[in-house]
Amino acid sequence: MPVYERERDRLRALDAQVVGVSTDSRFANAAWAEKLGGITYPLLSDFYPHGAVAESYGVLRPVGMAERALIVVDKDGIIRYIDVHETRDVPDPAVLFGELAKLRE
Repeated sequence: MPVYERERDRLRALDAQVVGVSTDSRFANAAWAEKLGGITYPLLSDFYPHGAVAESYGVLRPVGMAERALIVVDKDGIIRYIDVHETRDVPDPAVLFGELAKLRE
């Protein structure tokens, strides 16, 4: 998502790593990233077994695609925050930065 590209220096300053996960194939992900002009964060394909990662986080829809979700995982692998949105909505970056700040307290 373009917002994470714009905010990459701020994310780096908070010692945060963005990782995109999509149920699309790696080829579809590559085409999407190219359409955006490229991305600097990893974009992973959750294509096979289809949606296994999304399902493990509880965000796989019955139709086989993932919800748009913002999931904050700390350095110990503990999920600290999940925010699920309609696929057409973009999560508010202020919410993300607020959750990341809580991890530093």
